[in-house]
Amino acid sequence: MRILGIDPGYERLGISILEKNKNDKKECVVFSECFKTSAGLEFSERLNLIGEEIKKIIKKYKPEVLSIETLFLNTNHKTVMRVAEARGVVIYESTRAGLKIFEASPPQIKIATTGYGKASKTEIIKMVKILVEIDKLKKSDDELDAIAIALTAFAHIRF
Repeated sequence: MRILGIDPGYERLGISILEKNKNDKKECVVFSECFKTSAGLEFSERLNLIGEEIKKIIKKYKPEVLSIETLFLNTNHKTVMRVAEARGVVIYESTRAGLKIFEASPPQIKIATTGYGKASKTEIIKMVKILVEIDKLKKSDDELDAIAIALTAFAHIRF
């Protein structure tokens, strides 16, 4: 099974593709990146670029499931709304491609990766590096979060 993990954002979008077959003991990172859009672009163009990138990745890697983080409320309502719109684009493109949608809350991601629902960002990143083999040059928090989000789907979805 292949899962597309997304850490949603409109400036930086964490993207990962993880794979695990029935006989595998561990998940394998097939692809990951931090996709960035320029602040100099109109917001609608940034959303379009996100949609095109997701469409391209789905076509190339053929995942069966989208695992995406749910939003948590913060004090900046404009940022939350824009991230929600970026999430909408990702979910739309994934649904159009026939992917099943799995949404994970931040506490679910923390529990799935560390076993503790109040784990810190540092603890999550440390565990991701233990749970899967990744290139040591992968340092983007967004990219590592996307891997953690995909791992969460593997922890919840049964073959």
